[in-house]
Amino acid sequence: MVERQLYELHASICQTLANPKRLEVISLLRDGEKSVTELTEAMQIGQANLSQHLGLMRQKGIVVARREGLNIYYRLSNSKIIQACDLMRQVLLENLKTGAVLVEAART
Repeated sequence: MVERQLYELHASICQTLANPKRLEVISLLRDGEKSVTELTEAMQIGQANLSQHLGLMRQKGIVVARREGLNIYYRLSNSKIIQACDLMRQVLLENLKTGAVLVEAART
């Protein structure tokens, strides 16, 4: 029973992360918190669009926010999120490299 619930939670987090802009947010927060303004400038997207992504990520516990005056700052809730994303990126790069080798071998 608990295992099944864990699968549901895992799938929900993966679904939230299955968006290039949200992965970009994670990458930008790798070295620490950033303000909404810093994120919008770095990502070159509108604040309303970014706020939707950040709201969902906050709801799922991926990021946490703090307010300082008029600014809102975001950071990752857990450093292991970076490790998980980096590991998946390594798998993807290895798969791309293997695929390129197979394509090249098929040509010869």
